[in-house]
Amino acid sequence: MKSAALYITTVLIWGSTWLAIEFQLGDIAVELSLFYRFAIAALLMWLYVAYKKPDMRFSLIDHGFFALLAICNFALNYLMLYWAQNYLTSAMTSIAFSLLLVMNIVNTRLFFGKPISKRIYTGAALAVLGITCLFWPQLQQFDLSNGALVGLLLALGGTFVASLGNMVSVRNSRKQIGVLQGNAWGMLYSAIGLALYVLMNDVQFSLNAPTSYWLSLLYLSIFGTVIAFGCYFALLKNIGPEKASYVIVLFPLVAVTLSSFFEGFEWHANTFAGFSLVLLGNAIVLTPTKRINAFLANRAIANRAIAKSGSVPS
Repeated sequence: MKSAALYITTVLIWGSTWLAIEFQLGDIAVELSLFYRFAIAALLMWLYVAYKKPDMRFSLIDHGFFALLAICNFALNYLMLYWAQNYLTSAMTSIAFSLLLVMNIVNTRLFFGKPISKRIYTGAALAVLGITCLFWPQLQQFDLSNGALVGLLLALGGTFVASLGNMVSVRNSRKQIGVLQGNAWGMLYSAIGLALYVLMNDVQFSLNAPTSYWLSLLYLSIFGTVIAFGCYFALLKNIGPEKASYVIVLFPLVAVTLSSFFEGFEWHANTFAGFSLVLLGNAIVLTPTKRINAFLANRAIANRAIAKSGSVPS
């Protein structure tokens, strides 16, 4: 029951953060908004560290990887995804981001030598075909000045950077570095890095924004960053990474539903086909071959039973 609650919480929060990001765009520079977000998240993380009192001393090499984690998982990837949502709806960005699952598997092979099973190629091909269907009208007129195509490239770029950050996280786990410690240092370094980026690029400092901006900022900082990551990592511990990774498949459903209600996201034939293919591809990637074979075998047995009885399936 506890795992179910953690799972539902993670899916609902991460699925809704894409819509919350929409309220961060326009009034204050994206770079400054991200600094605010991770400064708040880092403060909360370090308050929790002060309460739990884990050992926070690490080598200079480990701190280098914490900085790399900050760049890939908590700074550059979010910058690219925020920029992407200047061109795309939250639904489209979340669907593109769901390819993180496939990228993680490929990068795990490249960086850690983990073999890739045949079903992964099938799932990846379906997911890529799904993205192609979603953006087919834009791809037919390939032009980098096309807003939707620029948004897609930014979203995929941000997703790839996030995948690299996940590889850093895998390295840290193999070095027996706790999730709390790694995230606390990573969020602190991301806040510092974003602050330097803001200063170096002469981004105008501002607090002038509507209430919706500040409420969404608090939601993204507290729920979308601190609580959701906490729930997800608790799931990793309780049910393992394979089952926990289904979060990546399910949260686009929440994002698309919210976008349909609040952003007027329109469904077309290519939208239905693309969304379905992305979900199917990710599901195949996550489902062990034995389970797929067992399902197909059970279906074959059921069909033979129906054929022998002469009944028509309802």
